[in-house]
Amino acid sequence: MSAADSLAVDVQIACGDPGVPLQSDVQDWIQLAIRQSGRAPGGHVELAVRIVNAEEIRVLNMQYRQQDKVTNVLSFPAGAVAGLPETEGIELGDIVICASVVRAEAASQGIALEDHWAHVLIHGALHLLGYDHEQESAAAEMEGLEAQILARRGISNPYQSR
Repeated sequence: MSAADSLAVDVQIACGDPGVPLQSDVQDWIQLAIRQSGRAPGGHVELAVRIVNAEEIRVLNMQYRQQDKVTNVLSFPAGAVAGLPETEGIELGDIVICASVVRAEAASQGIALEDHWAHVLIHGALHLLGYDHEQESAAAEMEGLEAQILARRGISNPYQSR
């Protein structure tokens, strides 16, 4: 994304969990991830981030991944829309994050809640851009990129202690 490109992030907070980041912080992390990804589309880009409770993410995880459990983040990349005028922009997709899981993970890992939110948001955004961690080499690429992006803001590599 160049300075002339734009990004619209629709942030939906659908839970009352404490520690949910400000909408502006969510937008900043998503924008940083997209700009630093090496896969940033040009033009106007849109995506949604929905912050939910454990029950909503469990239902989505079961419906779309056949896993009846809560998780920290799910990403749903949007497909190309045939015939859509270029002026309409690019819809990247949706990121769904479970606030209580993010909070619990940060506490159990002994890391700042804000740092973990940054990591989960970056992770979700990179999935929308086609990064994955299914194969070892792809995981190394994605995790390395996440660590580089976080380091730009002074956050330690979340994978270092593995």
